[in-house]
Amino acid sequence: MSKIAAIVGRPNVGKSTLFNRLTESRAAIVNEESGVTRDRHYGKVIWNGVEFSVIDTGGFVENSADVFESEINRQVRLAVSEADVIIFMVNVEDGIHELDKSVAEMLRKVQKKVITVVNKVDNNTRLLEAAEFYGLGLGDYFAVSSVSGSGTGELLDEIVRHFPGTTDEPETELPRVAVVGRPNVGKSSLANTLLGEERNIVTPVAGTTRDSINSLYNKFNYRFYLIDTAGLRKKAKVDEDIEFYSILRSVRSIEESDICLLLIDATRGLESQDMSILSMILKNNKGVIILVNKWDLIEKDHHTAKQVEQEIRSRTAPFTDYPVLFISAITKQRVHQILALIMKVFENRTRKIPTSQLNDVMLKHIEDYPPPSIKGKHVRIKYVTQLPAAYPVFAFFCNFPQYIREPYRRFVENRLRDSFELTGTPVKVFFRKK
Repeated sequence: MSKIAAIVGRPNVGKSTLFNRLTESRAAIVNEESGVTRDRHYGKVIWNGVEFSVIDTGGFVENSADVFESEINRQVRLAVSEADVIIFMVNVEDGIHELDKSVAEMLRKVQKKVITVVNKVDNNTRLLEAAEFYGLGLGDYFAVSSVSGSGTGELLDEIVRHFPGTTDEPETELPRVAVVGRPNVGKSSLANTLLGEERNIVTPVAGTTRDSINSLYNKFNYRFYLIDTAGLRKKAKVDEDIEFYSILRSVRSIEESDICLLLIDATRGLESQDMSILSMILKNNKGVIILVNKWDLIEKDHHTAKQVEQEIRSRTAPFTDYPVLFISAITKQRVHQILALIMKVFENRTRKIPTSQLNDVMLKHIEDYPPPSIKGKHVRIKYVTQLPAAYPVFAFFCNFPQYIREPYRRFVENRLRDSFELTGTPVKVFFRKK
């Protein structure tokens, strides 16, 4: 059974800094600007042999007209409903703020363990000043400094004490699926449609999702982690520090995933920015499924999809062996088909081909179409094997590997793809001295 702790509080009390301290990461964006953390952000903590998830939430603001703040408040309430333990964070520098009272009032109605954490307590004077927070009516508190880490050990001891005492079943290796694409292409809408809940903030404002959010998908016999990433923009448009962090986060999401769902806007077609995201996916040797979103907005006839698909594949050549699906995240058109594609591409990416089968099939192809001789030297390929790797990598052993040119390497890769099911995954081919 999963164990979850949520960090809540008004803006700018240091929630993201504490999240990063507890998860020993820099997963949450930390910035002086208020309202930077917009979505729920998940991380893993292991303390005294107990593994649990911690959720970093946006700052809670009562009765705000701001579109983001009302969304943040909804997210905070969702996080509180999901969590086993709630970490209520306040800041000793400001004393009890009116917004702290609003949050405390909300938390007093929650039938869960609430741990008050007074942040920025980094000297004896502040330790005495922290006593003011008894006034919130939530009992004892923990005085910490999330920047230096003082007091966080005792806090972790307390958090772990209040989890339901169940033994965790070992988690099998599940596929990690990143939803990537340019800003405002519908990544969060797709994630929400798949998960069947509004886990990520969706607004018409480009760049709403600034962090990458991990969610476990567990429905219809499909299980995988879904990562909704911040939109990737051209460097020229990155004028805020936060945008810069978000691009780093998206790159890291691609690196940490097994499969990327690359969303393309049907109303705009495949743009140079989409091409650079695809090249980033292939550089990291990840599986890829191209999803043409907003297909419901396109005027079309029987041939439109085929023409668009051909256009996409001609732009991405020589790599053309990947699934293309035309969807609408809003109307849910064909969205259920993504699940089977994810599993198929994951299966292809992790496929292990027996050596005897590889040799039987590939040596026949090579015999029919041997490498061209160079400088009177005849290249003879004698043996092939798959190398241990997270994606398909093959070594072909021959007498003159240095004479194998790129066109022949591509021929061999294409024969591997024709002969074995490898759609949606990069394939690497090496020629070695036997």
